[in-house]
Amino acid sequence: MGNIHEISDTTFDTEVLTAAGPVLVDFWAPWCGPCRQIAPILEQLATENGAAVKIVKVNVDESPKTASSFGISSIPTLMLFKGGQVVDRFVGLQPKSRLQEAISQAAG
Repeated sequence: MGNIHEISDTTFDTEVLTAAGPVLVDFWAPWCGPCRQIAPILEQLATENGAAVKIVKVNVDESPKTASSFGISSIPTLMLFKGGQVVDRFVGLQPKSRLQEAISQAAG
């Protein structure tokens, strides 16, 4: 996870809600197959978008408070935040193009 770092219940507000730009949050767990499948796509997006978007991961097993507060019932769930608000939400494995489109809109 070169350009992507993991955050927790204690760092979520600082890393996501008060971030200056858009933040894509990947709610995941190590035992989740589709979560492992989407990880390389997120790495590509992080590399290709650079500073335009911050991409972080929240392990739902280790940070249940944050996952619960956003109603995460299926993983992977990806939520795009801008200005502390959810502007997009994706559940399940997503094509890279769909995620890139959402990032571009939020960063634009």
